[in-house]
Amino acid sequence: MNTPIRADGPAPERARHEVPPHAQLPSPATATATACAAAAHGSPAYVHGYSADEARRLGDQADTLARLLHAGTAYPAGSRVLEVGCGVGAQTVHLVHGSPGALITALDRSASSLAQARAHLAAHAPHALDRVRWHHADLHDLPFPDGSFDHVFLCFVLEHLPDPVRALTALRRVLRPGGTITAIEGDHGSAVFHPDSPAARRVIGHQVRLQAAAGGNALVGRQLQPLLGAAGCTEVSVRPRTVYADASRPDLVQGFTRRTFIAMVESVRADALAAGLTGPADWDRGIADLRRTAEPGGTFHYTFFKAVAVAPADRPADGAAPVNAPTTPAAAPASGRRPAGTRTA
Repeated sequence: MNTPIRADGPAPERARHEVPPHAQLPSPATATATACAAAAHGSPAYVHGYSADEARRLGDQADTLARLLHAGTAYPAGSRVLEVGCGVGAQTVHLVHGSPGALITALDRSASSLAQARAHLAAHAPHALDRVRWHHADLHDLPFPDGSFDHVFLCFVLEHLPDPVRALTALRRVLRPGGTITAIEGDHGSAVFHPDSPAARRVIGHQVRLQAAAGGNALVGRQLQPLLGAAGCTEVSVRPRTVYADASRPDLVQGFTRRTFIAMVESVRADALAAGLTGPADWDRGIADLRRTAEPGGTFHYTFFKAVAVAPADRPADGAAPVNAPTTPAAAPASGRRPAGTRTA
């Protein structure tokens, strides 16, 4: 019988992979260099980077969307929950608030992000520190026995992976039979705004192409149902979670339109220019038009997708056959030509 992972008690895997309480954070330049090195060795790069601004953006996003995205996610007391790709802990805080009796194992491949996550939890949910354990590991090489967890939660992780089915299959291995996996993803193709602007849509398209070049897929939200099915999960249920912001909803205008979505697109300016996707004047015009949607008279709409699936009792994890699994194509530029250096994931 497999030994379950508990929130207390030293396990051999925990001794190797758990982040020390006082781990030092590398500089943003070091973190960026680490991400580039990982990409060179075949691991997906985090297209948004590891800067302090990005950490703040992730926090703004999580706080603004908490009620929308976490509604319906509440794990029973004593449940063993694995949060995959916890990053800087922006979603972890909301997980512990929504499931105060659950035992959370938060995992990420970035040691610096884990150190920030620990500090973030200490600042915003200190009462939950003894219910969260931190693990430095890659989701493709999980240091846990089969069936270790009752539930798996991942938010905005699949969009950065070149092979989501492989990742989901690896996660299903550590789920007990009948356990659930919850996956939340966005889809940049769902962005609809007023005033409409071809220039604004082009800068969003540049971000989509850059993410594809890094091995990810900014349009993955629409694919959650077939991806989970291809990974061998059953009872897959996907529900859209829509954000709509206008002048009557100033908190969403500020927290989502400006500080989450536009800030995300703005962050890839240097990369878009370096890749030759656009010129400075065209980029600045597109961003100015996006900002116009957050002004009086402007509106912004975006759809997230939240999926919940079950790990079957009668199918081994390595037996998942990704039949009809959706591909992750790199979006073509508006001109119809693929930019130099862009590859199909």
